Amino acid sequence: MRSHDREPIVIQRDVAAVIIPAGFRVTLRQGMPGYLTQALGGSFTVSVEGNLFRISGDDGDAIGREPLPKPALPAGASDRDVEELAWAQLRTCFDPEIPINIVDLGLIYDCRVTSNPDGTRDVHVRMTLTAPGCGMGEVLVADARDKIAMIPTVREADVELVFDPPWNYSMMSEAARLETGMM
Repeated sequence: MRSHDREPIVIQRDVAAVIIPAGFRVTLRQGMPGYLTQALGGSFTVSVEGNLFRISGDDGDAIGREPLPKPALPAGASDRDVEELAWAQLRTCFDPEIPINIVDLGLIYDCRVTSNPDGTRDVHVRMTLTAPGCGMGEVLVADARDKIAMIPTVREADVELVFDPPWNYSMMSEAARLETGMM
């Protein structure tokens, strides 16, 4: 689905959602009509009663969609394998208002994996926002944290929100600049 398509939906069961851009958690009730406006990265943006809401990919069945499979690592995976999978998971995090993942937007400054003696790993990410007052900031941080925490062997997923250096358009990938017309 392209981000500008609007596919009619009906909420098939009560489902938790986050109102965009305020970030407040609400419940959308069974039977409510609306439109699916974005289906990227395993989460869904829907328009219901004139407001935008984000629904977790795990709740895709509430709008007639299948959830994405959980990330997997090969047996004997290295820290490098975990780091690569962490970056891949971060690429599944999308700002609900912008159809570009947070890596290509240039919001991820660092991703480090640390091994623990028990074979688990801790992943520390430093990220920023396109604007310090972004209402979706905590939602994006939580999404990044949750998606990294899904990786097998990850004991702790720490996502730190920073504003130094300040984000600017030059941090976007070339593909993201093309998509947004900011070339």
